[in-house]
Amino acid sequence: MNLAQHVLTAGLSCPDKLALSVIGATGADHWSFQRLTRAVRGTATGLLQAGLCPGDRLLMRLGNRPSFPIAYLGAIVAGIVPVPTSAQLTRSEITRLAAQIGPAMIVAGAGIALPDHPAPVLAEEVLQGFHDLPPADFAQGDPERLAYIVFTSGSSGQPRAVMHAHRAISARRMMFDGWYGMTGADRLLHAGAFNWTFTLGTGLMDPWTLGATALIPAEGTPLEQIPLLASRHGATILAGAPGIFRRLLRADWRPIPTLRHGLAAGERLDPALRDAWTARTGTDLHEAMGASEISTFLSGSPDRPAPPGTAGFPQPGRHVAVLDDAGQPLPAGQAGDLAVRHDDPGLFLGYLDQPQDTAVRFRGDWFLTGDRAVADDRGAVSLLGRGDDMMNAGGFRVAPPEIEDVLAAHPQAGEVAAVELPVGPGTSVIAAFWTGMAEPQALRALAETHLARYKQPRDYIRLEALPRTPTGKINRRALREAHRKDHP
Repeated sequence: MNLAQHVLTAGLSCPDKLALSVIGATGADHWSFQRLTRAVRGTATGLLQAGLCPGDRLLMRLGNRPSFPIAYLGAIVAGIVPVPTSAQLTRSEITRLAAQIGPAMIVAGAGIALPDHPAPVLAEEVLQGFHDLPPADFAQGDPERLAYIVFTSGSSGQPRAVMHAHRAISARRMMFDGWYGMTGADRLLHAGAFNWTFTLGTGLMDPWTLGATALIPAEGTPLEQIPLLASRHGATILAGAPGIFRRLLRADWRPIPTLRHGLAAGERLDPALRDAWTARTGTDLHEAMGASEISTFLSGSPDRPAPPGTAGFPQPGRHVAVLDDAGQPLPAGQAGDLAVRHDDPGLFLGYLDQPQDTAVRFRGDWFLTGDRAVADDRGAVSLLGRGDDMMNAGGFRVAPPEIEDVLAAHPQAGEVAAVELPVGPGTSVIAAFWTGMAEPQALRALAETHLARYKQPRDYIRLEALPRTPTGKINRRALREAHRKDHP
């Protein structure tokens, strides 16, 4: 098996069909399945000729352009392990990640921070020159072997390298009926950037697996232009984070005549936002809940919409349960830990070089997602919050220590805490609290220098003291409750 071959096979029967359009106000860049496949397999040849070997790790530092998915799939064709990362990460952040994975090579776009690491750097311009090289063969092997690595923030604040097998791509088919309601005739417009893993999976690889067309806004496209572009290019499904749909509802645009429904993921979908979207467009919004370790596994779909206030149902083929402390599934109506069975084909292989951290995520035969939940008699699951203090910033999960460690470096910061504060229905921001004499401008400057933009606190709130639990830990819940209404 080869993951990239699985993604590209449907396009063999329709080589001239449109696989990808990068759409903007001034035109579009069109990629047929034939052109896409040639570029991917040529890139695989170029990476091998550049000195990479199967099993080597390729750190991806590319921007919001087609080079990103082409390099990603090209590496997998050759048996090379791509490691996609956010272009927003700073030099210090990406240096820490590079130290974890030990890349054999880095592919880099202009203006994107590179790590302090000895691996050779391959410029994006050179990468693009590989497209027309002779096509490489698909490296075949055990579906259980490592295919790619993504990073997720651990609750300790240290991002973890999550290893996924080639088999993970076949598990994504559970989303086709369980969430997307997508066929090969669809034209899916994803409002995210190429280099976001949500876009990579839902916006690109899954449509291509079905032989459907992917539409991606060109870099720099104002969000308010997306409905116009969707109408102009016949989008039938629109995907993005809930915050994107919220912003679209504030803009002035005409209905999209071809639109069948929308797909939301990355953060909680507020029921009021779903209702407002339906009232405005006459179409539903279907939410999915997932994790870096397994992608999505709970969702509503056109054939089975999520009951109001729930995250939806386990996707067909998934084994999902709410567990008690002993690892036993609980009956409907009882709250516990949300878990997915260990033999799910989409479940990760583990955290790179962290067997103990991998082991603690399992309880018996179940992988613990870290969420608290309750299921009803129909099987619909309602989320009750995280079992840890993870925060959500526009679809990216951020651990408080990632921010706290940076701000605490200021000699006058005192004690520091980072908390996600609700500021409205379905909307929240990251806030930083500190007890020292440091000026907020100085803390903000530290964050801007050392943290990706999505991790940077929106609010800075000085306190005389941080609330503590009886055991002496920072009481983040008390901070949330005390300040949620003070910052509308």
